[in-house]
Amino acid sequence: MSNSSSMPQFLLLALTDRRELQLLHFWLFLGISLAAFLANGLILSAVACDHHLHTPMGFFLLNLSLTDLGCICTTVPKAMHNSLWDTTTISYTECAAQIFFFVFFISSEYFLLTIMCYDRYVAICKPLHYGTLLGSRACAHMAAAPWATGFLHSLVHTANTFSLPLCQSNALGQFFCEIPHILKLSCSHSGYLRELMILMFSVCLAFGCFVFIVFSYVQIFRAVLRIPSQQGRHKAFSTCLPHLAVVSLFVSTVTFAYLKPLSIYSSSLDLVVSVLYSVVPPALNPFIYSLRNQELRDAIRKM
Repeated sequence: MSNSSSMPQFLLLALTDRRELQLLHFWLFLGISLAAFLANGLILSAVACDHHLHTPMGFFLLNLSLTDLGCICTTVPKAMHNSLWDTTTISYTECAAQIFFFVFFISSEYFLLTIMCYDRYVAICKPLHYGTLLGSRACAHMAAAPWATGFLHSLVHTANTFSLPLCQSNALGQFFCEIPHILKLSCSHSGYLRELMILMFSVCLAFGCFVFIVFSYVQIFRAVLRIPSQQGRHKAFSTCLPHLAVVSLFVSTVTFAYLKPLSIYSSSLDLVVSVLYSVVPPALNPFIYSLRNQELRDAIRKM
């Protein structure tokens, strides 16, 4: 095949060849997606309806739930369809759309988690300036920045990836369309290097956000340890633990997925890791936040 436009479809990697296990995967994905829809839907409704949650953290949590729903809707439905109907095909247009929206929502979520870290830093380290630094207009701008950055980030990656000529085959070693697996099909050395440079820029940007998160939490922990009362320290820690848990889950799974040693590579492990970073965090995030947030739990109980 001379170029990507002549490739009508791609072949995704089947989760299993046994029909019984394919149906099991379908029901597992269905259960995970329903749990994610229910949990994130409850958080969206609770934040929208309960005035006690009309805070900067509540507003950012609403945006986080939207990115989680977007991640689930991008990858899981096609995987469920393929498992149910015993097929592995995905059209060229569907693959491009899947990559665009997946990179968009994943990028937006990571940038949003960085913004939420700043919210926790101001709330604990600069509580007297919280209303000034995180007013309604500032929160709107801070929430819009991850969405806009994620959109541009996704647009650049998708446009560059699908401008490459693909001549190896049309088989992807993944259960959803992913940029590294499409790059393996490319026969353009210059285009491949160009995409690698864009990926390196993305890695540097992500690392910068990670450094900001680590630095913020160092300052947060130093401020919390200076609180004289044990009850005050416990309350301060409890407001940070959900965000810290979500960031740790997200960063650890994505890092292992893309930076795992080649010596331990296998298609089965690759599938498991992909599920861990693309499906599990969006489903677990609302449960992590609701476990440690008393106001959120009370609002959900009322609903």
